[in-house]
Amino acid sequence: MSEQRIAAPSESTAPNRWARSLVVVFLCGAGIGVLGGMIGLGGAEFRLPLLIGLFGFAALPAVIMNKAMSLLVVLTAIPARFASVPMSELSPYAYIVLNLLAGSLVGAWVGAHWATKLRSQTLYRVIAVLLVLIAVLLFVTHFFVVEPLNIPPIPRTILGVLAGAAIGVVAALMGVAGGELLIPTIVLLFGTDIKIAGSLSLAVSLPTMLVAFARYSRDNSFKVLGQNKSFLIAMTAGSIAGTIVGGLLLGVVPSAVLIPVLVVLLLLSSVKVWWHD
Repeated sequence: MSEQRIAAPSESTAPNRWARSLVVVFLCGAGIGVLGGMIGLGGAEFRLPLLIGLFGFAALPAVIMNKAMSLLVVLTAIPARFASVPMSELSPYAYIVLNLLAGSLVGAWVGAHWATKLRSQTLYRVIAVLLVLIAVLLFVTHFFVVEPLNIPPIPRTILGVLAGAAIGVVAALMGVAGGELLIPTIVLLFGTDIKIAGSLSLAVSLPTMLVAFARYSRDNSFKVLGQNKSFLIAMTAGSIAGTIVGGLLLGVVPSAVLIPVLVVLLLLSSVKVWWHD
């Protein structure tokens, strides 16, 4: 992935003209937030193909926009999460956070660096493949029982660092928080309760996102945030509102119906992104 990224003259850092209505942007963000909230996620994996396919952002600007929104959504989710799961309950698991961070911080920097060096067409293909990965993971984790692995402490620690690095790379390349990857990893490697795993994933994803964000800030495409402040605020507000509503609807739609629909959406999005020009 050392391919030098060359910005095309037509590369877009602004949404399509018709999509500049802040009402449209807010409603799209809300819709994505509801979808994510109904399965306990923020929905960034659904938002990225929307930024590319519907709003017309080029690959890297879309990833940076998605990363900024994911960061803001996570920041708003942390107080509510820690209110339901107090820090006193999480402190015994601090070693898990440190273990994963040892890899994810490096992975986030590397992933963001790769994204800034790739040609847009290559980055579209990478994002498409990662969308398929997320779709498969979403299906497996919701329809198959994830049993914790019985691994000795030292090999488990090494696997934790490697898993953290891989998650950091993926999260940076897609502009997501990485909860959809972190939660099953924490359950699988460390055998924690799913509720504890959700809170621990936030503790890992926040610093990981900040590292990727710092690397993206050194690229010229980072100007997309300043050029689209109103768009960023409107979609973030919609995403936060939608996530709250989706959380309240959690369990209303059976997983046997909702998950296959979301998997199909991700797969269709991957095809559209793959052939994006």
